[in-house]
Amino acid sequence: DLEGLDGSKKEEAIKERIKQKGKQLVGRDEALGTTPRQLTDLLGSLCDLTSGSGDKGTPIVLVQGYFDDYAKE
Repeated sequence: DLEGLDGSKKEEAIKERIKQKGKQLVGRDEALGTTPRQLTDLLGSLCDLTSGSGDKGTPIVLVQGYFDDYAKE
């Protein structure tokens, strides 16, 4: 659907698709690759991926804006 679009036109098309998506996405392509998880599990996974592990000396990871809605201004 986004072929042939570039730059700001592609970005606007993505935002419009996000705004127009339905609430019931079970069994639809839009839901592929997503698994409902607790917020703490998502943040823990993100921090582990970005920092390596929980070993001594692992840097602190500050997560901001991870759950912001991309389509909202």
